[in-house]
Amino acid sequence: MATFKEGFYYSETHEYVKVEGDFAYVGISDYAQHALGTVVYVDMPEVDDEVEAGEEFGAVESVKAASDLVSPVSGTVVEINEALEDEPELVNKDAFENWIIKVEMSDKGELENLMNAADYEKFCEKE
Repeated sequence: MATFKEGFYYSETHEYVKVEGDFAYVGISDYAQHALGTVVYVDMPEVDDEVEAGEEFGAVESVKAASDLVSPVSGTVVEINEALEDEPELVNKDAFENWIIKVEMSDKGELENLMNAADYEKFCEKE
Protein backbone atom coordinates (compact mmCIF):
# COMPACT_ATOMS: atom_id res chain seq x y z
CA MET A 1 0.00 0.00 0.00
CA ALA A 2 1.46 3.32 -1.06
CA THR A 3 2.11 6.12 1.41
CA PHE A 4 0.93 9.67 0.65
CA LYS A 5 2.87 12.03 2.92
CA GLU A 6 1.40 15.35 3.99
CA GLY A 7 3.54 18.44 3.49
CA PHE A 8 4.83 17.27 0.11
CA TYR A 9 3.73 18.43 -3.34
CA TYR A 10 2.98 15.86 -6.05
CA SER A 11 2.89 15.94 -9.86
CA GLU A 12 0.72 13.97 -12.27
CA THR A 13 3.91 12.22 -13.44
CA HIS A 14 4.44 10.88 -9.88
CA GLU A 15 7.32 13.04 -8.72
CA TYR A 16 7.20 14.70 -5.33
CA VAL A 17 8.63 17.97 -4.05
CA LYS A 18 9.70 18.58 -0.47
CA VAL A 19 10.28 22.30 0.04
CA GLU A 20 12.90 23.78 2.38
CA GLY A 21 13.13 27.54 1.88
CA ASP A 22 14.06 28.20 -1.77
CA PHE A 23 15.10 24.58 -2.29
CA ALA A 24 13.06 21.65 -3.59
CA TYR A 25 13.99 18.04 -2.99
CA VAL A 26 12.60 16.08 -5.95
CA GLY A 27 12.06 12.33 -5.99
CA ILE A 28 9.56 9.74 -7.13
CA SER A 29 6.49 9.08 -5.03
CA ASP A 30 5.99 5.96 -2.97
CA TYR A 31 3.13 5.10 -5.35
CA ALA A 32 5.56 5.28 -8.30
CA GLN A 33 8.25 3.13 -6.71
CA HIS A 34 5.60 0.47 -5.90
CA ALA A 35 4.42 0.54 -9.53
CA LEU A 36 7.96 0.30 -10.90
CA GLY A 37 9.18 -2.52 -8.68
CA THR A 38 12.87 -2.92 -7.80
CA VAL A 39 14.79 0.14 -9.03
CA VAL A 40 18.10 -0.83 -10.66
CA TYR A 41 19.32 2.50 -12.06
CA VAL A 42 18.67 6.21 -11.62
CA ASP A 43 19.80 8.58 -14.38
CA MET A 44 20.39 12.03 -12.88
CA PRO A 45 21.45 15.40 -14.28
CA GLU A 46 24.67 17.16 -13.32
CA VAL A 47 25.00 19.74 -10.57
CA ASP A 48 24.45 23.24 -12.07
CA ASP A 49 22.14 21.86 -14.79
CA GLU A 50 18.93 23.83 -15.30
CA VAL A 51 15.62 22.00 -15.01
CA GLU A 52 12.27 23.24 -16.28
CA ALA A 53 8.87 22.37 -14.83
CA GLY A 54 7.27 19.77 -17.10
CA GLU A 55 10.57 18.81 -18.77
CA GLU A 56 12.53 15.55 -18.43
CA PHE A 57 15.61 15.60 -16.23
CA GLY A 58 16.52 11.92 -16.02
CA ALA A 59 15.06 8.44 -15.74
CA VAL A 60 14.46 5.62 -13.32
CA GLU A 61 14.93 2.04 -14.49
CA SER A 62 13.46 -0.95 -12.71
CA VAL A 63 13.35 -4.65 -13.38
CA LYS A 64 9.91 -4.05 -14.98
CA ALA A 65 10.23 -0.75 -16.85
CA ALA A 66 12.03 2.50 -17.45
CA SER A 67 10.30 5.76 -16.59
CA ASP A 68 11.28 9.31 -17.45
CA LEU A 69 11.69 11.76 -14.59
CA VAL A 70 9.83 15.02 -15.17
CA SER A 71 10.73 18.04 -13.07
CA PRO A 72 7.79 19.48 -11.11
CA VAL A 73 9.65 22.79 -10.65
CA SER A 74 12.11 25.00 -12.54
CA GLY A 75 15.52 25.98 -11.28
CA THR A 76 19.15 24.95 -10.90
CA VAL A 77 20.29 21.55 -9.68
CA VAL A 78 22.44 22.22 -6.60
CA GLU A 79 22.88 18.62 -5.49
CA ILE A 80 22.21 15.09 -6.67
CA ASN A 81 21.70 12.11 -4.36
CA GLU A 82 25.01 10.36 -5.02
CA ALA A 83 24.01 7.39 -2.83
CA LEU A 84 21.60 6.36 -5.60
CA GLU A 85 24.48 5.86 -8.05
CA ASP A 86 25.64 2.81 -6.05
CA GLU A 87 22.34 1.84 -4.41
CA PRO A 88 19.39 2.82 -6.66
CA GLU A 89 17.19 0.41 -4.68
CA LEU A 90 17.23 2.93 -1.80
CA VAL A 91 14.28 4.52 -3.65
CA ASN A 92 12.31 1.34 -2.90
CA LYS A 93 13.29 1.33 0.78
CA ASP A 94 12.03 4.88 1.40
CA ALA A 95 11.06 7.00 -1.59
CA PHE A 96 10.56 10.11 0.56
CA GLU A 97 13.97 9.99 2.25
CA ASN A 98 15.83 9.09 -0.93
CA TRP A 99 15.23 12.15 -3.09
CA ILE A 100 16.92 12.30 -6.50
CA ILE A 101 17.83 15.98 -7.01
CA LYS A 102 17.89 19.15 -4.94
CA VAL A 103 16.86 22.22 -6.95
CA GLU A 104 17.16 25.90 -6.15
CA MET A 105 13.75 26.99 -7.40
CA SER A 106 13.50 29.92 -9.78
CA ASP A 107 9.70 30.29 -9.35
CA LYS A 108 8.05 29.06 -6.16
CA GLY A 109 4.69 29.93 -7.73
CA GLU A 110 5.00 26.71 -9.76
CA LEU A 111 4.20 24.79 -6.57
CA GLU A 112 0.60 25.95 -6.98
CA ASN A 113 0.35 23.68 -10.06
CA LEU A 114 1.05 20.57 -7.95
CA MET A 115 -1.23 18.41 -5.79
CA ASN A 116 -1.30 17.96 -2.03
CA ALA A 117 -1.27 14.45 -0.53
CA ALA A 118 -5.06 14.03 -0.46
CA ASP A 119 -5.51 15.17 -4.08
CA TYR A 120 -2.61 12.99 -5.23
CA GLU A 121 -4.05 9.94 -3.48
CA LYS A 122 -7.37 10.51 -5.30
CA PHE A 123 -5.46 10.94 -8.59
CA CYS A 124 -3.64 7.62 -8.05
CA GLU A 125 -6.89 5.78 -7.27
CA LYS A 126 -8.07 6.64 -10.81
CA GLU A 127 -4.93 5.28 -12.48
